[in-house]
Amino acid sequence: MDMETVRDRGLVLLGCGKMGSAMLAGWLKGGLPAASVWVTDPHPSEWLKAQGVHLNADLPELPAIVLIAVKPQMMGEALPAIAALGGGRTLFLSIAAGTTIATFEAALGAQTPIVRAMPNTPAAIARGITAIVGNAHATESHLSLARSLLSAVGQVVRLEGEHQMDAVTAVSGSGPAYVFHLIETLAAAGAAEGLPPALALQLAKATVAGAGALAEAAEEDPGQLRVNVTSPGGTTAAALDVLMNEDRGFPALLKEAVHAAAERGRELGK
Repeated sequence: MDMETVRDRGLVLLGCGKMGSAMLAGWLKGGLPAASVWVTDPHPSEWLKAQGVHLNADLPELPAIVLIAVKPQMMGEALPAIAALGGGRTLFLSIAAGTTIATFEAALGAQTPIVRAMPNTPAAIARGITAIVGNAHATESHLSLARSLLSAVGQVVRLEGEHQMDAVTAVSGSGPAYVFHLIETLAAAGAAEGLPPALALQLAKATVAGAGALAEAAEEDPGQLRVNVTSPGGTTAAALDVLMNEDRGFPALLKEAVHAAAERGRELGK
């Protein structure tokens, strides 16, 4: 299965919130015709209405792929509407957090090829990263198609198994919120040292964004980049003495936070 098949048979997008919209924008920009896309969404945005896709219309008889982008709490209502498409000839790709492959197999049939994915919100600016894993009926061709579609909004990585999805959710799925909070608190700390709040925020945003870009672009690992900017006995070293404290610094705090997110993911998936 390839993108030509998607153009010919159609792509169904079930739910078109922020993530679904980001993906749709990427596909349309990449050359997928609007006429090949069917979107089902009870509250379509003005942007979506203007894209020329089939909106809340009868679905194609045998779409190449159905992308499930509804919120988990809407899943019970959404799945019965597409159950008739299950059984093997249509690939289902889910970006719904916490909903397991087994849940989809129960609703769509065990023979249905299903790929579960966990994207993150930087997808909105095509800087996301998405982890994918398929069920037993998802072939290499199916996974390749999922990768192609998800590449429209950033990097794609493949997991060894679904058991890794809760950890991925805790690191990259929820992770942008941790970074946003870092920016908030870094700016607040700058203001506490006498900077105007707007300037402190500008410095914090640019510093976090620039450091992240450097970490991705540099050949050195982040540990070495940290060493590179840390002069013995200098200002950075004074701050890192606090942040790298094993009991109350980043090592303990982030380990605890990521574990809490992963555990919550496991609870929600039951």
